[in-house]
Parts: sequence; structure tokens; C-alpha cells
Amino acid sequence: MKFVVKSLQKLKPNPAWATLPLFDRTGWKRMAFGDFAHSIGDRAEPKDAQEEIYVGLEHLDPQCLHIRRWGKGSDVIGGKLRFQKGDIIFGKRRAYQRKLAVAEFGGICSAHAMVVRARPDKVLPEFLPFLMMSDRFMNRAVEISVGSLSPTINWTTLKLETFDLPPLNQQRRIAEILWAVDEMMLTQESLENDTRASRATFLDTSVTEGRKAAAHGRNATWPHWHEVTLSEVVDFLDGQRKPVKESDRAKRRGDYPYYGASGIIDTIDGFIYDEPLVLLGEDGANIVDRSSPLAFRVSGKIWVNNHAHVLRVKPPNSLVYVEYYLESLDYKPFVTGTAQPKLNKGVCEGIRIPLPDSKFQTEIELRLLAFEKALAAQAEYSKKTRDFLSALLNQFT
Repeated sequence: MKFVVKSLQKLKPNPAWATLPLFDRTGWKRMAFGDFAHSIGDRAEPKDAQEEIYVGLEHLDPQCLHIRRWGKGSDVIGGKLRFQKGDIIFGKRRAYQRKLAVAEFGGICSAHAMVVRARPDKVLPEFLPFLMMSDRFMNRAVEISVGSLSPTINWTTLKLETFDLPPLNQQRRIAEILWAVDEMMLTQESLENDTRASRATFLDTSVTEGRKAAAHGRNATWPHWHEVTLSEVVDFLDGQRKPVKESDRAKRRGDYPYYGASGIIDTIDGFIYDEPLVLLGEDGANIVDRSSPLAFRVSGKIWVNNHAHVLRVKPPNSLVYVEYYLESLDYKPFVTGTAQPKLNKGVCEGIRIPLPDSKFQTEIELRLLAFEKALAAQAEYSKKTRDFLSALLNQFT
């Protein structure tokens, strides 16, 4: 396995490789899913699993074989399914989300999942997860799901679906390659996380030291930091915003991005702004839970609705520095409203921002843009690796 990983790491993944006939199909057999896999129906009541790990569908990431987070049995109600190390937890509800993972420990999981275990005399446990990740399997899972609001797969239907299986010796070779690619993906993900962490540390250190310098008059060694309000650094262009109802946008599809609180939500046939700007989400749960960027820079011809503040950074200040500082903030102290969190313009104008002189802002900007460039290259490499894995899966199934 280590040899395979090292060999793959020397290459730049290309999905076109996966069209090459790495394995002939001699000896492959078409079999019903239920002939080579079990559905494990070992039910568990929460009162009997208080100390156990609980894995819900919310803990599974789409198209990822690894469980990165979980809850506790004491936090759940209702009957659950018990799983063992090596079992596959497959989200049978809303299968289009492609949630499937291999358990690296035992515990209980949502009854909206299906616990699948390989029949090792027919399919290797290390091969089965990849068969289930393939387009062939997932597309069929969606097709046989029943129900409109929460379509769900029934085992009685799934077990009759047929798939092509290679002989066990080929399964072993295929699985070895696929797990090696998966390991590459994990390595790349770790690298991206490290780069983001380094970027955050750089910005935090710069701001922290700058605040100290401003407070203690050390500007001779830390260039000219002072604290100002956001209104001193930016102009709010909120008055030009114009919301357009979804039904009206449907009649006005066009070439220009239509922005909301967290990014592009549509396109439209006109634009309001045409300059470098920072958008700051004005309302919505994202202000509190931060599941997506709240402050982000935009440029070119765009339309913005009334759910994002529009900020023009006053020269000679750095738009990039202002963007990153605003994105780094915890906005809970500034929120008004409970049912619908909101950042009022008046509150935002009073946000304090530590500001160095324009020359040092530029130095910080260049460092931040270098991090961006590195992350973009890493993301592109990760995408190629994912595409490579997907293409391989579709050859082997």
C-alpha cells in the first residue's frame, strides 16, 4: 500500500487516465446487491447506549468515506441502529446527498441510515465502499427511493439491484489503488487546512501586535497602528441596493452576478455596481453560525440585494486587509434580533478596526494574497484528484 501511495503522489492526477483499461473484465459476475452485502438491523435504544458514539446523517460529509465528527448516545431520542468497526453507514434518506462512510469504531447511528456489511466471500470489505460511491450505485439508489418530501431507499428493493463484481483478487488490487487515492485526498485536505490556519495566525498576530503598539505607543517598531471606526475606513453604498423577487429574476436571467448575504445566488440582466467592493452579510443565521463567508470582496459589474451591506474602501486603505479583518470578527456582540439575526448599518459603522499605515497594509495584503494563491493551487489539485477518483470508480463498477 505504501508503495502505491508514493507512486501516485509523484503523479499529477488526470481523470483521463481512468479511461485506460487497468483491468480486463474477465471473470466479472453480475450479482444482486443482497447476495454480497447485508443490511444490519441491530436496533438500539438510547437508554441502552448512553455512553456510545452516535453518528447522525448530519455528521456525514457528502462523498467522503471518513467520519470526522459525532455526538453522544445520551443526546438522542428514538430507536437507532448499532454498527461495528468496518461497517458502512449509508444515508438511505435523501440518497442524492451521497452520504456514505466507513466506521472506524463501533456505536449507534440514525435510523435514517442503512448499516451495510460486506459478505467477505463475495466482496472485500475494503472494496465495497467504493462500489457504493460510484455513480452507477448512487444514481440507482436515487431512482429507487420512494417518497416526495424525504425520499428513502428500502432494503427490500436495493438488495435486488444488480452490479458487476470483479474476482476477489482484482477487488484487492482495485481497492488498494482507490484507498491510495483517498489517502492522497486526505493529505491534500490537511495541507489546505494547515494553509488556512497559517493565514489566520498571520492575520491575528499582525492585528494583536498592532493593537499593542497603538495602545503603548510602540509605533517606532510596529508601523503606525491606530484604531478607528469602520465608517472612517469605508463608505456604505447600501442606498443603491435593489432587491428583485425570485419570480422576477426568473424573467431576467442574464450575465451579471446577483449577490445576497453570503455570495452569488442568481444571475440577472443588469448591474448596479462596477468597482472593487467588500460585501458584508446583513442578516441570516450565517452571522452567528458562520457556515459560509460573511465578508467577501467583489469586483466588476454586479447586482446586490438588500441582505448585504456594500462597502467601498476609502483610499489609501487596502480592500484586502479590510475584507480579511471583517471576515475574522465574531459578530455575536453586534447582532440585533433573535429570530432573524441582523447587523444594522448603524452598528456596523461603529465597529472598531485596527489600522496600520497604508504601506504596512500593503505588506499584509501581499501576504494574504500569497496565501490565497497557494490555496487556489491546492484546491485545483484536490479537484483533479477527486475527479480522478470518480473516473476510476466509474470504470470499476
